[in-house]
Amino acid sequence: MVRVYVGLGANVGDAPRTLEVGVATLRALPGVRLGGVSRLYATRPIGVTDQPDFHNAVVALEVPAAPDPATGALALLSALKGIERAFGRHDRGRWGPRELDLDLLTFGRHRLHVERPRSAGSLDPARSPVQWLEVPHVGARDRLFVLAPLADLAPGLVPPGWPETVETARRRRAAVESPDSVRPIGSWDAGAARWDRSPSG
Repeated sequence: MVRVYVGLGANVGDAPRTLEVGVATLRALPGVRLGGVSRLYATRPIGVTDQPDFHNAVVALEVPAAPDPATGALALLSALKGIERAFGRHDRGRWGPRELDLDLLTFGRHRLHVERPRSAGSLDPARSPVQWLEVPHVGARDRLFVLAPLADLAPGLVPPGWPETVETARRRRAAVESPDSVRPIGSWDAGAARWDRSPSG
């Protein structure tokens, strides 16, 4: 088995409920075990700001090992893109609204740069015909909406190629972003498989 982290985001419709169903769908993938779920965060949109706040989280998954890391990562990415499409995801341009966004953040201790098959391609038609999977996820070190939930699960993790831990990166980004740009609003109730958004939750 390989430990991976997947980021989830949504801001169309009932986003917290979408992420709950998204977690359940990831857990139901063949051979996959759910290793943990971060807190739920409300995050200000970036780039295109005239849209509702996003809701974000990160899950830890144990996925079956493949003959090689690239094969395993691409198979998982294809599954993630299939889930996005099943949730109604379609292109609205970079940084636009999302029914469900699933990002492969890390894949074990591996650093990968491999060409994506069509099944794992971006939904953005403006992207180059040749698309690449980069793991750890490119840009994750500078996105507090990724770092905050990832630090809930793996604060001491140093992803391959990073010069710092996830928690150090989170603190660095938190120091330069607005305090309310990424706000924890709920915790995961594993027994009920849903977000607990009560004041004590």
